[in-house]
Amino acid sequence: MKALYAHGARDLRLEPMSAEAPAAGHVTVAIKRGGICGSDLHYFNHGGFGDVRLKEPMVLGHEVAGEITAIGDGVGELAVGDLVAVSPSRPCGACEYCLRDAPNHCLNMRFYGSAMPFPHIQGAFRTELTAMASQCVKADGLTAGEAAMAEPLSVCLHAVRRAGPMLGKRVLVTGCGPIGVLAILAARRAGAEEIVAVDIAERALGFAKQAGADVVLNTKDNPDALAPYKAGKGQVDILMECSGAQPALVGALDAMRPRGIIIQLGLGGDMAIPMMKITAKELEMRGSFRFHEEFRTAVKFMQAGLIDVKPLVTHTFALDDFQTAFETANDKSQSMKVQLEF
Repeated sequence: MKALYAHGARDLRLEPMSAEAPAAGHVTVAIKRGGICGSDLHYFNHGGFGDVRLKEPMVLGHEVAGEITAIGDGVGELAVGDLVAVSPSRPCGACEYCLRDAPNHCLNMRFYGSAMPFPHIQGAFRTELTAMASQCVKADGLTAGEAAMAEPLSVCLHAVRRAGPMLGKRVLVTGCGPIGVLAILAARRAGAEEIVAVDIAERALGFAKQAGADVVLNTKDNPDALAPYKAGKGQVDILMECSGAQPALVGALDAMRPRGIIIQLGLGGDMAIPMMKITAKELEMRGSFRFHEEFRTAVKFMQAGLIDVKPLVTHTFALDDFQTAFETANDKSQSMKVQLEF
C-alpha cells in the first residue's frame, strides 16, 4: 500500500508502506477520504510546531473515513463493506489520566500523525489502515467526505463540553477557519442564544454566517467592531478562541462579562496575555485539547441531520495530487476544508 510521509518542511513523499492483517478486535479499512488539518499544515510548512519537531519520516493525517475490507476475530458490530469514520484517539485505558476519566490526556496516547512522542505515531493518510474496532463508528447515510469530518467536529464538541452550559448564552467565536465554523455549529446545537463571529477575512466570515452566526465582524476592516459588546463591563458570556492568535484573544477580553469563560482551542504557540484584566474580571480560562468520547456523538449528529458539515468541504484532490492539495489548504483565500480522495 501507499502512505503520505512528511520527511521535513515542504518535503512530502508518497511511499510504500507494509500492510498488516487485522488482529483480534481489529479491522482493516480501505481509506476513502482524509481531511488536511491545521497540524498537518504545520508539519508541511515548518516540520512541526512549537517544540514538536519531526525527528523521523512520519505519515500525516488523522481525519479519515473508509470502508471495512477485513475483520479480525471477536469483532461483532462491524461488517465488511461498512463505511466507518475512524477516530484517531487511542488512549491506553490504564494510565492515571485514563482512570481519571480524562482519556484525551492519556500518558500513552497513540494519536495518529503525532510527532509529540518518539518514535512518532504514524498517521492515517494511507490507502489501507488497520485499526481497533472500537475506533470505528458506522457512518451509514453519510458520504465518506462527511464521515471524515467527524474528527474536527469532535474537537468542537469537546470544547463546548469544556465551556459548560450554553443555553441562552452569548458566545463569541474568534477565528472562522474549519474549527471556528464547526464551533459555531456545535455552540448552536448546545443552545447558544446569540453567536458573534470574528475574523479578518470576509470569505471566512461568509462561512460563519452560513453556519448560523447571528453577527459577523471583520476586525481588519473595522478594528473597533467589538465596541458594542464592550459596554458596561462586557456583554459576552463565553469566548471560543479558535485562531490561536494573541491579538484575537487579547482583543476579545474587554467584551467578556465578569466571570465569563474563555475556551482556548486555537494552537498558534505561546501568547502573552494581560493577567490583571483576567483577574479583575474573574474570567476563567479553560484549555480544550483533542477529544475522545465525543467522536461517536459527532457521527450521530451528522447522521441525524443536526449538524451539516458539507458546505465546509471546498476542495477534494486525488491522493497523487497531494502537493496541490496541501498548497490549496495553505491558501485560506480559496479553501476551507481540503480533503484527499484515496
